[in-house]
Amino acid sequence: MGFTIGGIRDLRPGARRRGRAPECTVVAEYTGLYGWDVVPGARARTVPGDTGVHCSCGAPRCASPGAHPLGRAPLVPAGSTLREVAGAWEGMAGAAVLLPVGRSFDVIEVAETAGRQALLRMERMGLPLGPVAVTPHARAQFLVAPGASAELPDLLYRMGWDGARLDLRCVPPGGHITAPPSDLAGLGPVRWLRPPELDTAVRPPHARLLLGILAYVCHRSAVR
Repeated sequence: MGFTIGGIRDLRPGARRRGRAPECTVVAEYTGLYGWDVVPGARARTVPGDTGVHCSCGAPRCASPGAHPLGRAPLVPAGSTLREVAGAWEGMAGAAVLLPVGRSFDVIEVAETAGRQALLRMERMGLPLGPVAVTPHARAQFLVAPGASAELPDLLYRMGWDGARLDLRCVPPGGHITAPPSDLAGLGPVRWLRPPELDTAVRPPHARLLLGILAYVCHRSAVR
């Protein structure tokens, strides 16, 4: 997979050091244990007396306040240790933790209610599952093996769902998702519906194993 867990022992209880950004331990877990790249992201903020949402990037008309990588911020590569993460994160305390899509995983996104129902079915069937995140605007994000975005139209066609109106999409490669416990666009924190584990994070399931159930549950939700 091209990453190691060297230095991850620094994550043992009590290992946090004064002055280290609180995000560093989480980022080091993502890079060192799960082999994910991480990018520092902008934060959304409110201004007293102003009802609008402003982005920490400073752009007055930011198109995605609090939901994009910080300009010129370095990518923290898979395999980075806690010490390396702390060095890369220096000066960026409070940045959101973003995960690039299309590198270690792709993301299938559905409505949270449908995602929870599908997840229960999958667990009962004993299907292989990867991490699943849930966003504050009620979307469930299933992490699957890379390539799902390109395969999705053909997979839906072969399963007979190509003509159905489904609230189901892939986050395009090159995009990012906000990772727990970071705040998403000022709306609230992202949470793990199914937390990452070493095996499932390193080798997420192929989309074809989960797509049939996701499509069925999304279709049934739409009918209701």
